[in-house]
Amino acid sequence: MKKFQVTVNGNTYEVDVEEITNGSVVPVAVNQPVQYNTAPAQKPATPLAASPTEGTPIEAPMQGKIVGLKVTQNQKVQEGDVIAVLEAMKMENEIVASATGTIVAVHVAIGQSVDAGDLIATLN
Repeated sequence: MKKFQVTVNGNTYEVDVEEITNGSVVPVAVNQPVQYNTAPAQKPATPLAASPTEGTPIEAPMQGKIVGLKVTQNQKVQEGDVIAVLEAMKMENEIVASATGTIVAVHVAIGQSVDAGDLIATLN
């Protein structure tokens, strides 16, 4: 048997797998233990094209995980348009544009954890 780590819908499971060839079980040698990557995800660097001071910052109102991005750089948005979806306490919260303008930069990626006040996007 061989052990594998499988992630399904964000939940991680450890599974044992047996190889079957022509209807008979073939033993599988396991030489090394399974190693898990427990390092936290790295935040992407702020894009060089825009600094946080070159527009209106759109910040995370609370700690959570980015589960959706609804805009891209240079996209025009109206006040109230959804910029990103932030999951916090098992609820999805829509982060919206505070004004009409153009997205200068997106500073987060899907799956990234953010703290309250972290920059999500810059609006010009």
